[in-house]
Amino acid sequence: MIATTVRVLRQLRHDPRTVALLVVVPALLMLLLRYVLDSKTTFSHVAPALLGIFPFLLMFLVTSIATLRERTSGTLERLMTAPLPKLALLAGYAAGFSLVALVQVGVTTAVSLALGLSVTGSVGWLVVVTVGDALLGVALGLLASAFAATEFQAIQLMPVVVLPQVLLCGLFQPRAQMATVLRWVADVMPVSYAVEALQHVAAQPDVDAAFARDVLVLAAFVAGALVAAAGTLRRRTR
Repeated sequence: MIATTVRVLRQLRHDPRTVALLVVVPALLMLLLRYVLDSKTTFSHVAPALLGIFPFLLMFLVTSIATLRERTSGTLERLMTAPLPKLALLAGYAAGFSLVALVQVGVTTAVSLALGLSVTGSVGWLVVVTVGDALLGVALGLLASAFAATEFQAIQLMPVVVLPQVLLCGLFQPRAQMATVLRWVADVMPVSYAVEALQHVAAQPDVDAAFARDVLVLAAFVAGALVAAAGTLRRRTR
């Protein structure tokens, strides 16, 4: 697992454009949003949810494409000839991308706070939930890579996996005010719980049972996606 993590980080180090996409672009988008809204109050209302959505979206995109390359190049197949647990292998990929996600979240959160983001609760909890959402993007990206044969197909999965969650997570309309069917769909989408937890931290000084539920549901989805991704790996002997 450690060797896989180191290899992923080494590959990212030699790909500065991807690193810039992951670390710099979310911060620039928050900067753009701040001056588009031109109001610290409105920015503080919208920004917490986007702190979770941006890492989720970008980590899904990069992870799905990078893992697809590993599958199509035969790297994963060669690794699976060794007596290595599937979850340990995927945990190595997840750990590598998650370290990058941690840097991404740290930079984006710092920039957002500097731009006037007001957080009533703990900034630490804000970072924890945002990292959890980035981990969700990593886990779903690992899973989605099994259903694509080319990088273009991996990108095509974004409208299926990512965009419905962005539209129904409560960013544009509170879930409680949605039509019943849409609310049912939103309730089974993990990003809804991440956004709800982030909005809670931004507005409430203390955590409560609802916040703990949101975090646990998010963690359960991450674990479930990793287990499902491990099920897509086929061990072969040569």
